[in-house]
Amino acid sequence: MEGNVVSVERCIPAGPAAIFALVADAARHPEIDGSGTVRQVKAGAPEKLSLGATFGMSMKLGIGYSMVSTVIEYEEDRRIAWQSRPPGFVGKFSGGRIWRYELEPVEGGTLVRESWDISQDHQRAMLRLGPVSTHTAQSMTATLEKIEGIVTAV
Repeated sequence: MEGNVVSVERCIPAGPAAIFALVADAARHPEIDGSGTVRQVKAGAPEKLSLGATFGMSMKLGIGYSMVSTVIEYEEDRRIAWQSRPPGFVGKFSGGRIWRYELEPVEGGTLVRESWDISQDHQRAMLRLGPVSTHTAQSMTATLEKIEGIVTAV
């Protein structure tokens, strides 16, 4: 992996508002997750994410764990990003990766770019090693396929 950001793109034949509504609903993240690790939104998550909103997520990668995310970028129907860390004291010293969705209207739909940004992650040196970035890109590609399937379903 070179740099700190891995991105994938897909042109989805739907308007940006429909796609944004899906990714800005934390309760639907298990539906769109291409990695298979996102299990369930925790109680107290807002119905629609907004700048500064926080939400917890139950996760599983071999073993169960939790993450707390804070929305750090928000432009309605164009961009949303959240930074994820473990809850509590541990989160001050670990985690920090950013998940970002950028939506650009194009002829025939919306160009959707999903990015995994580890520039602020405490484990970024470790995350650059091995197959993590390749696996993450594959998972994000699967996520964009799921998003397309949901927003284009009749």
